[in-house]
Amino acid sequence: MSENILTASEDLKGQKIIISGGGIGGAAGALALSLRGADVTLYERAPEFKEVGAGLQIGPHGVKMLEKWGLKERVFESGYLPERMQFRDAITTEPILTMNFDDDFEKHYGGKYLVIHRSDLLSILVEAAQEAGATLHNDVQVLGADTREDGVTVHIEHRSEGRKEDVEADMLIAFDGTHSVFRKEIVQDDPVPSAYVAYRGTSELPSDPEMKDLKDVVGYIGPRVHFIQYPLRHGELLNQVAVFQSPRYLEALTDGTEVPEDWGNNEEFKNAFGHTNEFVQGRLGSMWLDTWWQMADREPLENWVVSDRIIVMGDAAHPPLQYLASGAVMAMEDAECLALYASQAAAKGELNWGEVLREVSGERAPRCARIQTIGRFWGELWHVDGVSRLIRNETFRNAERSGWYRYADWLWDYDAERREYLQDPSKGELPVELQEWEYNIHKVIAQREAGVAAAELTI
Repeated sequence: MSENILTASEDLKGQKIIISGGGIGGAAGALALSLRGADVTLYERAPEFKEVGAGLQIGPHGVKMLEKWGLKERVFESGYLPERMQFRDAITTEPILTMNFDDDFEKHYGGKYLVIHRSDLLSILVEAAQEAGATLHNDVQVLGADTREDGVTVHIEHRSEGRKEDVEADMLIAFDGTHSVFRKEIVQDDPVPSAYVAYRGTSELPSDPEMKDLKDVVGYIGPRVHFIQYPLRHGELLNQVAVFQSPRYLEALTDGTEVPEDWGNNEEFKNAFGHTNEFVQGRLGSMWLDTWWQMADREPLENWVVSDRIIVMGDAAHPPLQYLASGAVMAMEDAECLALYASQAAAKGELNWGEVLREVSGERAPRCARIQTIGRFWGELWHVDGVSRLIRNETFRNAERSGWYRYADWLWDYDAERREYLQDPSKGELPVELQEWEYNIHKVIAQREAGVAAAELTI
């Protein structure tokens, strides 16, 4: 594979950009814009740059971006390159789909498949952004901003001092997470819980007799549960994720009663996997019990532009469910798309931030809406029961026999340079074959609001 490292430029020299949020998206934005010559300042409210959780997966479209930013050696050294992705039935453990990440895969997509610890990726991006000239501040929270004709006034608070200050910039990017301050200026909405909960855990891989030879990403999918395993840090660490549907959340949803704050708690976790294979059940003791993640997303956002000088990105714009393993890559795509389009406009002497932000939103919003919606569908497909499970398994087997690339190309064969969603926004819609599908959570809420009795709701 040929190297495609971006040559640093001064296309955006003199442009002062502020980023709110120092997660993977914010750090990627600081790097991508600094490489184009922008004067970037990032504010992170936490006292240190830190990612919650353990492993994440980076498809070839994400790996190509990391290589473009000159980070190939660093991420490969810190991460792990799995040989395959295996889907197995959680009840029988039989393989139903194997996706090989071999030479043909790399040739087809132009990149490898990487798994890496979240904190490792964030550290690499933060360090690279600083090396590229970005200024990153911790313990500073962005409270809001006012748009001017020629820029933006950003209101910040130095949290440890309790001191507030206004800073001026040409543009503000809000990578400030799923509870974004700036998303509220576009839409008043709430997170949409999926009724599923994730428990995570890591342990030493070489000392685990059952797993020491693991070289793949393996997902055991079954009725109302799934279980994921893959190596991290050159095979020294085993990452495991156990996910299940919370009966207590569903009961509150169908009854229309208040949802308990601790839905998905340890008691539910211990009772959730009794129908799965004994191998899966035998691995659950490695999960952390002191915290769990209530999986939620938000409805797709059609427009990300707050004003001609402010845009929301990353989880502020498109928090997804985890089934397509694309949250981090989506945020990195956002960062590269904005930096690319702005630098191309500047190189032509045509930089107008309002036009650039609208162009970026026009490209990214339909792309991310499709990922969010397909992620919901994919999650439901993983968790079907009865005859639907048997049909699902045979469908997966047929995809392996007939060639699975065609099902993944829309996700992994992407480059913002092509502007394909700008040219055809309908690419962001569900495929024709899925047009009649309705998200189960939406279906339950609609039935309940229509007065259907709890016992008769379709779940």
